[in-house]
Amino acid sequence: MSKIKERTRAQESSGAIERMYIAMRHLFNRGFYKPMGVSGETLRESLLQLRPEIYGSVAEGKAELNGLVYILDRLPIGIEQCRYINLTSEEGYRSSSFEVIIPPKRRRNCYRIDDEQMNIEITRGRSDIYDILTHLTFLFIESHKIADSVFIEETGETIRDWQKLEEATTKKKLSLQEREIALSHTAGILGRTFEECLAAHRVFGTKDQPERFLSIVFWMGKMALEELVEGNKRTITFSPVLRERLGHHIHGDIWANKIKKTLKKHDLLHRPIHVISANMHSVMNSLFASAVLKKEFSSKESEYDVYEMLSEPGSSTLRGKVSAYAEKNGMISIDDRSGANIDVQIFDTAKIDFNKINFTFGTKLEKDEMPVIFVMDYAFGEQAYETIDEFLKPYKEKGEKKSFMNVASVSIMGKAGILEGGKGDLMIPNAHIFEGTADNYPFKNELSAADFEGNGLKVFEGTMISVLGTSLQNKDILKFFYESTWNVIGLEMEGAHYQKAIQSASRIRKSISKDVKVRYAYYASDNPLETGSTLASGGLGITGVKPTYLITKKILEQIFNNQSA
Repeated sequence: MSKIKERTRAQESSGAIERMYIAMRHLFNRGFYKPMGVSGETLRESLLQLRPEIYGSVAEGKAELNGLVYILDRLPIGIEQCRYINLTSEEGYRSSSFEVIIPPKRRRNCYRIDDEQMNIEITRGRSDIYDILTHLTFLFIESHKIADSVFIEETGETIRDWQKLEEATTKKKLSLQEREIALSHTAGILGRTFEECLAAHRVFGTKDQPERFLSIVFWMGKMALEELVEGNKRTITFSPVLRERLGHHIHGDIWANKIKKTLKKHDLLHRPIHVISANMHSVMNSLFASAVLKKEFSSKESEYDVYEMLSEPGSSTLRGKVSAYAEKNGMISIDDRSGANIDVQIFDTAKIDFNKINFTFGTKLEKDEMPVIFVMDYAFGEQAYETIDEFLKPYKEKGEKKSFMNVASVSIMGKAGILEGGKGDLMIPNAHIFEGTADNYPFKNELSAADFEGNGLKVFEGTMISVLGTSLQNKDILKFFYESTWNVIGLEMEGAHYQKAIQSASRIRKSISKDVKVRYAYYASDNPLETGSTLASGGLGITGVKPTYLITKKILEQIFNNQSA
């Protein structure tokens, strides 16, 4: 009898992700669940087995502070105080008297309904739900670590450290000595050093809430203690409207039609259209900053020094000058009101004076042949399919014939986790694969590693894996993909979704040309295979400026050169 091989850690982790994915869909269809009850058990156990890199020591007894910073940057302020969390569709709360709460690192409209309830609007598809549920599962696991460490089961009392923390959180203002005393007790509760707690206190503190870290730890523990002692469990619900609407591209349809209506209004619908998924500054600055900031460009060592300067928080005046100039020279801005949370810029290159900018055409073109550059802000996970799928459909107004757009290219620039190299390095994919499936999308990338050589950045070519959520990845799975014949160079959340929409529009629906050009380029936001280099270790800062503008420059050069060919 042949001996069955034991499962590898990568296989166990892959199974845990699949169970989480199935469980989250099941709970959504069910309509509600209690994260720390029987209904949330699969999610909890799978997350603890998976032990994602971003969540650090989640499976250990001590508290995970970097992971806590990461998730609370992506959840609404005050969520740790809420017993009821309701995920809704866009259901009219924006016109209510409730104050909108937008997390610092994730564009979501959230509303504190009362002392016990937080509503979170889901307008960006299933990926948004997976992201939130994963973060909440981590939050609740961490909160029970606090409760377990402070509750004395034999006596039904709490330890002295907890009592002292509770006492500190009742005070409106703490002196330096009182704060350090409170942090000392907090360190005992969390199983962390005083130094680590002091660092976390600095990270979480704001001008309005200088003691926010102490408050977060207290409320996490308080909610968990009430679950432990009184059985008063926290509940996550999904509104009936959200369950009805999800998957029907409602927000994507509204978003895409507004853009196509704007293109028609400005007589741009028939022109060659080049779609770029990027941020809302790199294309605008690449085109116009040199015309507006001649003095700055001449005084700096390189153009990237100017872009770094424009990226600094104190450069709002300079950014305003570039934006004002752009709007007078062919840029149309569309602030999103559809709920998709994806703003848009449209550049009519026929209105640009190319003698004043750093790009040129090889051949003079007629006005009707001049490209239109359509820049869309970053989508989130599956939302990439929804938005591009809707945008690439023909435009039809009531009583009129369908208008097919001349989409000449689609370019995707984004941040991704890299499996070899470090922050700021580049990845140029030739295929995307879906994590957990054999679904794969090979394509001819108009960009290549050779386009980026000689710029002081490492460049890698190969396969990108599109994951359910970056917060679910661990080293075992990533190492498997890196070392296997899949030849994976990085991970992100949108690439396969974009390519699925492009292929269906160009090869099946025939709504755009089958010869549409595609460009994908990513710069590394983190290396999840390296300890201390995950997303939870902090953002890119100015490290991301050079790769962002280098990729933007290459995309624009190809657009203009292809037009002139």
